[in-house]
Amino acid sequence: MSDIDRKRAEKLLAAEGLDGMVLFRPEAFRYATGLAAGVATMWGRAGSAIALVPANAGAPLAAIMSDHAAGSARPIDIRTHRIWIDGVTVTNAASIADVDAAYRASGNIGPRPETFDQDACFRLLADLLAERNLSRATLGVDLDFMPAADFARLKSLIPEVDWRDASDVLRRLRLIKNTREIERLRRATTCAEAGLASLAHAAQPGLRAADLSAAWLAGARAEAIRNGHGLSGHWDYISIGADLQNAGAMLGDGDLIKADVGTLVDGYSSDGARTFVWGKPSPLAADIYKALLETFMAGVETLRPGRRFGDVHETMLATMRRHGFKEYYRGHFGHSVGAAAGIEEWPFLSHGNDIVIEPDMVLALEAPFYANGIGALMIEEQFLISPDGAQSMNRLPRELISLGTI
Repeated sequence: MSDIDRKRAEKLLAAEGLDGMVLFRPEAFRYATGLAAGVATMWGRAGSAIALVPANAGAPLAAIMSDHAAGSARPIDIRTHRIWIDGVTVTNAASIADVDAAYRASGNIGPRPETFDQDACFRLLADLLAERNLSRATLGVDLDFMPAADFARLKSLIPEVDWRDASDVLRRLRLIKNTREIERLRRATTCAEAGLASLAHAAQPGLRAADLSAAWLAGARAEAIRNGHGLSGHWDYISIGADLQNAGAMLGDGDLIKADVGTLVDGYSSDGARTFVWGKPSPLAADIYKALLETFMAGVETLRPGRRFGDVHETMLATMRRHGFKEYYRGHFGHSVGAAAGIEEWPFLSHGNDIVIEPDMVLALEAPFYANGIGALMIEEQFLISPDGAQSMNRLPRELISLGTI
């Protein structure tokens, strides 16, 4: 099922003078069509999966994708192309001759490309545009993804379309989440936090970051199983101790553990962090964390509809300044989350960002500090913006969490 709000897309596309969008980024393809883009996207080249989103909200979506990825499901208008993977459907085959006959009966014959045939995909797109009376239209493309060589090839094969950049339109569409997207992000947050609880339970002197990472992932996966769904991915940035470059550091008395983690549910990634300490933190670490926590809470209060993204950055930086941090300057204090190619999704809670916070955004708010010789400290949570303010998806305590005894 598509996650695009077609009515909102119609307004945004009309404002840009576009008759529709043609999307090539795998994550954008899935967002538009609800379909997995398939393995032929692994090379980062445009064409193996293409989504057509007409500006008219009443016009049907369409997709071009590999025969391997398409399968038999046809929830929307799908055109398929052949990729390198050979396969055939057989029924009651008793011999190789029967298998060969199944190839011929299905029309699945002839040589396959080395990977995928980009020109063939663009020709399918040209046919689709002709059928939709869009051959001379003004169409947007997610140019923040498309390689320059691929865009040049697209324009040479479909020259009468006025191709324009629709990257910003797509980003603004994805910024407002629907109920399905919110639920995926909520589930991902729950799993990641269960992993943090598992990490805290497993921590003991002598363990390394890799050991804590394994404990975190085991807890996250167990939570996913308990809730009856899987994880489509995971990531973590876990550090131990004062030397941030020492990945092999062993946990000892007074050492900080910074755990910045996320799990993915149906491609949607959570982003959250907690800081632990084995035993008692140093007085300086405790003071820094106090400043970070107050900065974080100031950000939460500012994270509400009608305020600008830049207001959050200004408020949080000012709070750090009041705590004596005259040289600390964080480029951003958070970002949107979703199914972006990376963990952090545009836009960012950065200096001077005039984008206005709106209901149904899901934003990660973070207050980090890194210093070789002290360690890493961080608080990060994921918030659903409601008409009344920010609702946290997290439940773990925000305080510096002491583990064990010295």
